[in-house]
Amino acid sequence: MVARQLDEQIAGRFPVGQRLRVLDVGMGQGTQALRLARAGHQVTGVEQDARMIDVAREALAAEPEGIRSRVRLVESDGRDTGVHFLPGAFDVVLCHGVLMYVQEPDPLLAGLGRMLAPGGLLSLLVRNADALAMRPGLAGDWANTLTSFDSTTYTNRLGLDVRADRLDALTGTLAGIGAPLHAWYGVRVFTDTAADDAAVPDDVETLLAAEERAGRTDPYRRVAALLHLCGVRG
Repeated sequence: MVARQLDEQIAGRFPVGQRLRVLDVGMGQGTQALRLARAGHQVTGVEQDARMIDVAREALAAEPEGIRSRVRLVESDGRDTGVHFLPGAFDVVLCHGVLMYVQEPDPLLAGLGRMLAPGGLLSLLVRNADALAMRPGLAGDWANTLTSFDSTTYTNRLGLDVRADRLDALTGTLAGIGAPLHAWYGVRVFTDTAADDAAVPDDVETLLAAEERAGRTDPYRRVAALLHLCGVRG
């Protein structure tokens, strides 16, 4: 779903066929990085987890040389982008599923903003603090539901205590770093309570169509588990 939304924003902002310079901070196993490299873009992936770097390297090694040559991997936590890269060095900067693990995200976001070239796109995927009561509420966990309404922290499925972000606060932050909010989506509106090992349903395309529609439609997107925010460098 995030890939579809990201492709929509890229297509609406850059000429067809332009080879973009992409920075993926917190790339994990490299799913988005490889996908964008296959599309012809030059991608730099940043990841601090050595195991994830190894997984990404293995996946990259299986790709044709033309794709391997378009990907650079950097082991870092993403907060020292200024050490590795020049300001304005990238057309697209991704930071997906990272902010929930960063206690003070503003310096990281400011650094990512500096990496963007004029007109560049910043793509953030964050936990939605305005909807933290949804998951325990749908599960019938009423005590946690009540405490979640006013909270910006939660325990994730890995058992880690992490943080969430509110749309209004991030909108202000993006404006402050010179990459004002251009578009935003909800992600996992209907499917957040599905088990991690749930089988892919036969009607998965219909499911994705429903999630895609909800992710761009109020009031549904406001109660999504995740928010996908896209800012544009002025």
